Amino acid sequence: ERLCKVLSDLKNAGHEIILVSSGAIGMGVGKLSLPAKPSDMPTKQAAAAVGQCELMYIYDKLFTEANMNAIPEGSDYKDYLNPDIVAQILITAPDLQEAGSRKRNFHNTLARLLELGALPVINENDTVSTEEIVIGDNDTLSANVASTIKADLLVLLSDIDGLYDADPHKNPDAKLIDIV
Repeated sequence: ERLCKVLSDLKNAGHEIILVSSGAIGMGVGKLSLPAKPSDMPTKQAAAAVGQCELMYIYDKLFTEANMNAIPEGSDYKDYLNPDIVAQILITAPDLQEAGSRKRNFHNTLARLLELGALPVINENDTVSTEEIVIGDNDTLSANVASTIKADLLVLLSDIDGLYDADPHKNPDAKLIDIV
């Protein structure tokens, strides 16, 4: 809720915002009342398919509420950039590759959504991607998206204290990289 409020405020201040988000599988696990995160690929994909609907519903609801609460009393909501419009883009690795129509289509769609004042929410298409490593984690996905669209700024929200040479959750010898 707080993230949506901050992003909404930034968007209303005239910034173009793109959100790369995960959570579809987790949302689907809850919605399907599964006892735990599935380990088999078909159940992960099914949970992602169910969870993606729920995730976007929640984003749509929270961004609408955040924007409507941000409009000063007596102001015309039309003065704000489409305050209640979020868009979903589900991508796979070929959508970000250097050559070809898929990357061009992704870029054109994203650019047009921003021109129209929408706030795109991007996630890897877990329902058709069979290996997470295809794109990788959302840090990698967001870096690829930022590079593809030549973003001015990329902000990563993470549970890790910085950039490491390996995943510190899996490798206790991972070293923090001070300068990139």
